[in-house]
Amino acid sequence: MAWPGCTLTSSRMTMASITAPQIVVALGDVEAGLVEPVLAPHQHMIHNPTEEDLARADAAIVRAAYRVDRELLDRMPALRVIARTGVGTDLVDVAEANRRGIPVVITPGSNTASVAEGVFAHLLALVKKLSTLTSLVRDGRWEDRSSVHVGDLEGFTLGIIGYGRIGRRVARIAEAFDLSVLAFDPFADVPAGSRCDTVEELLRRSDFVTLHVPLTQENHNLINAERIALMPAGAILINCSRGGLVDLDAAHDALLTGQLAGLGLDVYDPEPPAHHPVFDHQNVVLTPHLMGFTRQGMVHTVRDAAKGAVDVLAGRTPAAVAAP
Repeated sequence: MAWPGCTLTSSRMTMASITAPQIVVALGDVEAGLVEPVLAPHQHMIHNPTEEDLARADAAIVRAAYRVDRELLDRMPALRVIARTGVGTDLVDVAEANRRGIPVVITPGSNTASVAEGVFAHLLALVKKLSTLTSLVRDGRWEDRSSVHVGDLEGFTLGIIGYGRIGRRVARIAEAFDLSVLAFDPFADVPAGSRCDTVEELLRRSDFVTLHVPLTQENHNLINAERIALMPAGAILINCSRGGLVDLDAAHDALLTGQLAGLGLDVYDPEPPAHHPVFDHQNVVLTPHLMGFTRQGMVHTVRDAAKGAVDVLAGRTPAAVAAP
């Protein structure tokens, strides 16, 4: 029943007509086609925001390389949520955002499979000597192939430092290669048969080591000269987590002596990195922090970030929020 003097149409106002417009800004390269289907009718996405746009923004979707510090937060007084694509918050002042009542949404799990597969891309490239063998064929040096010692994964031991989502996915893939798995993580539930009590124990017992921990003050140069010396001679180290976890000078020295037989790096400190001598070693595989940024991984992480921002703006609890 309509009120007197009003038509039925006017009395049934849509939510879009009575909800104040909300602005979502992209900080970094965010594909519009991934975000806009997630937004409510009263929410508008702005790419390449102006200072005026930043001042009015209700939410920000932030890519990995974009810094969100106190100065930027001062320029965004209306901001209600930061949605970070991925889980790394090295460039986001989470503590300051929390102090202002702004949750920092993260997207754990969106690129778990991508990073885990990237670990094995690096590991297989190094164990199977793909770069060296490619050069032999390309350069017409077929007769030199017997001098290249190609390895296997089966029967060897993979040590996983950090047994969160990605570490567990790496362990699952390792089973298919008949690798034995060891893991160290003081905060996660590691199966009894795989659990190591210290990083040192894991390093001593592992032929291959992969890192999956956040970069903290305590973890900076987690893998240094002393710890590399604990590894079996000819071990292989993979870092698809954070660049600051590995002392590159120590890794380079270990490659020159043969203590390390291979090094795979997808992450650096800083990014992009300055050239380091380790980059020139033939037993090093380098990728530009892209193992977690596959097409499918990017789709998942951007959509998850957008969903998290929309949840906060609607008063719902987002799937995951970064702690200060």
